[in-house]
This record gives sequence, structure tokens and C-alpha cells, in this order.
Amino acid sequence: MSAVARFLGDSPLRVLIKLLVVSLIVGFLMSVFDWTPWDVLHALRDTVLRLWNMGFAAIADFFGYIVLGAVIVVPVFLILRLLSLRR
Repeated sequence: MSAVARFLGDSPLRVLIKLLVVSLIVGFLMSVFDWTPWDVLHALRDTVLRLWNMGFAAIADFFGYIVLGAVIVVPVFLILRLLSLRR
């Protein structure tokens, strides 16, 4: 495998075809929703600014969500592991 193919993960022609197909799909969806690349960049910037302005409250919310999810996920995981031990 050539260095270029190793870097791209596949042959250059196949990567080009994949990129063209994905670009077509993304372009179509952006056209349907009437988005421009600038809209996406502005939305990304606004999201980062909103998170920055929320400060540490965002981090606290993030860990709160993890704890809330863990209350359900960890017991279910343990029950499934215990049930699989019998097999």
C-alpha cells in the first residue's frame, strides 16, 4: 500500500468518490434546510459563546447528566452481567 493510500485509508480514487457522495448528500441537506456554510460557522460560534458564558454551570450540568444516566445504566449493566453468568 502506498503512503498516500495509507494516509487516506483507501485508494485515492475510492476516497474521492466517497467524498463526492458525502458532499452531495450534505449539500442537498443544507439546501433543503436553507443553510449556508456561514450559518453553520455562526451556529458553532454561538454555541461556544453560550457555553463560555454559562461557565462552570455547564460543567456541573454535564456531570449531573452523567450521574442521572448512571443511576439507570449501572444497575441495568450489573443485572445483565449477573444474568449472563448463569449461562
